[in-house]
Amino acid sequence: MNITIQNLSPRQCLFADILWQLNGRDQVDQFINSLPKKERAEATTVLNMMVAAVFDDITDTDDAARILKGF
Repeated sequence: MNITIQNLSPRQCLFADILWQLNGRDQVDQFINSLPKKERAEATTVLNMMVAAVFDDITDTDDAARILKGF
């Protein structure tokens, strides 16, 4: 899967590249928590943008619809 986020600064692109390579939420949290406060907020914003971009890219929702139909 590939995602595209426009208009990131060079530092934000670096954060995105690092976050994309991590395996799981624990590693993401460790990385973000290792940053100084200002960079932590910026990396968290980039992470949220990445999550939103992945959600925007999901088109096959048949399984989710089938599961939710029972509620």
